[in-house]
Amino acid sequence: MNYLIAGLGNIGSEYAMTRHNMGFMALDALAEASNAVFSVKRYGAIAEFRLKNNIVTLLKPSTYMNLSGEAVRYWLKELNIPLENLLVVVDDFALEFGTLRMRKKGSTGGHNGLESIDYCLASNEYARLRIGIGNGFLPGGQVDFVLSELLLEEKRALPQLLERTTAAIRQYVLEGVDRAMNQCNAKSAQMPSPLQSPSKESDDSHKVV
Repeated sequence: MNYLIAGLGNIGSEYAMTRHNMGFMALDALAEASNAVFSVKRYGAIAEFRLKNNIVTLLKPSTYMNLSGEAVRYWLKELNIPLENLLVVVDDFALEFGTLRMRKKGSTGGHNGLESIDYCLASNEYARLRIGIGNGFLPGGQVDFVLSELLLEEKRALPQLLERTTAAIRQYVLEGVDRAMNQCNAKSAQMPSPLQSPSKESDDSHKVV
């Protein structure tokens, strides 16, 4: 089986350790653990490795977040990978830092990267792995928050978090989305947040750029 794992983020060193680049970080960790190396291709950086009898292609789009769908659509078609074998990895500030949530399909939650993918694929029938980044911002401050660097405490917790994203993605490929969801989403599988995020009551507090 062939799989496409797309991690969303923004290219450029200035974005490397920002919360909005969790998708890139997750794929970098998976590639390193799998002895895979990224190379620059059309619409993004691509790495490939085998996981038992499966060929796994990793995609980090170079389109910037808001046009991520163009890269995902191109590589699905180029590699002839069906939609049910696509997993998109994104940040989510509706979840506490370190919390993972996998879903078979769903809404974009206001995430512009997912909105671009939905538009380009004319479907939301694809799996996604959401990585919690917390919501430590005042009302209206979500753009600055997601584009800011992780705090020191979050950076210290990052290796453990990325080990869990690597395990979740591997289980998705090897055992399917249902079993991966059950394991990934279990309360017992979550890690404690390295800091407590204040609650927000703004109506737009769950919208992601």
